[in-house]
Amino acid sequence: MINNNTNMPGGKELIDARSLLEKMGIGERMIVADLGCGKRAYFSLQAAKLVGGFGLVYAVDVLKTALENVISMANLFGVANIKTVWADLEVFGATKIPNQTIDLVIINNVLFQASKSEIILQEAGRILKKAGKLLVTDWKKTLIPFGPSAENRVDPEKIKNQAQGAGLILIDEFEAGPYHFGLIFEKR
Repeated sequence: MINNNTNMPGGKELIDARSLLEKMGIGERMIVADLGCGKRAYFSLQAAKLVGGFGLVYAVDVLKTALENVISMANLFGVANIKTVWADLEVFGATKIPNQTIDLVIINNVLFQASKSEIILQEAGRILKKAGKLLVTDWKKTLIPFGPSAENRVDPEKIKNQAQGAGLILIDEFEAGPYHFGLIFEKR
């Protein structure tokens, strides 16, 4: 059973996970994969709440400690529809999520730290259903006193090209907050 506690963390200080998921059209019974969920799992927790008890969220990360924290957070907020997956996203197929089973993939603040971002986007393309959507949010290339250094921030044009190579079509580009850009792709 999902606790509808409105105090569930959503990372609104920098990026509003719930608002972006609603923009994506997330709904009941959807299956979602949060690739690189991180220890706070803002997107995973909000997605789990929005897909309801008959939906499922795969929270994927390479750090086992992050996944342990996701489980603790899910238990704290009464969320039972999150499945943690330990995987190196820079290895194609490492998530072991079956092909074409996911309605929505989320990649939030991951690509700036990846050396093989094209593999992560290929994995997203592999697991997405036809007409499934991918949300990519990452740091804008602006100078601010926090976040990754400007030279480590990823160029949205590079992501667009790599996503196209993975069979994903850009359908929207937007400001995902004061420090982030957002890209929405669809699998055709």
